[in-house]
Amino acid sequence: MMLQRHLSFMTTRTKRTTIYFSPAVHRALRLKAAETDRSLSDLVNEAVLGILADDMEDLEAFEERAAEPTLSFEDVLREMRQAGEL
Repeated sequence: MMLQRHLSFMTTRTKRTTIYFSPAVHRALRLKAAETDRSLSDLVNEAVLGILADDMEDLEAFEERAAEPTLSFEDVLREMRQAGEL
C-alpha cells in the first residue's frame, strides 16, 4: 500500500526541494510517517496545504469585510473613556 501510494504520488507532477528541519522535528516526522504508513513528503505536503487553505480563508474573510467601516485605535479609546471604561 505504501509503495502504491508513493507511486501514485510520483506520477503526478511534483517538484523536488530540500527542506531543513531541526533534529527533533525531523525525528517526530519520521516517527509519524512510520506510524501512519505515510511518507515524509505526504505529511509535509498535507501540512503546507492546510496552511495555504487557512490563508485562503483569511483572504476571503478580509474581502467580505472590506466594505465595513473601520475605527481607529484612538476612536476606540475615546469611546471607552466616554463609556467610563477607562
